[in-house]
Formats: sequence, C-alpha cells, structure tokens
Amino acid sequence: MSDNVIQFRKPKPEKTPRPPRPWLRKLLSIAAVIIIFAAAWVYFRVTG
Repeated sequence: MSDNVIQFRKPKPEKTPRPPRPWLRKLLSIAAVIIIFAAAWVYFRVTG
C-alpha cells in the first residue's frame, strides 16, 4: 500500500457527558427517610 493514498474515514462522534440527575438524588433522599422511619417503627413494635 502506498503512503500517498488518502484514506477517508468518518470521524468518531464525541461522547457528550451525561447531565447530572437532580431528581435521582431527591428520590434517594426521600427513600432513605422512609426506610429510616419504617425501621424505627419496626424496632419499637418488636421491642415494645
């Protein structure tokens, strides 16, 4: 293969960074609070 041959190739698309998801953090926070209250309720129900 000769060195003076131009090879045409498609440029690879750049990967765009994914935006942060604020709703996911809010959902996890709400779920954590609910789990903590449920665990406390179960604890006091079991221990009297």
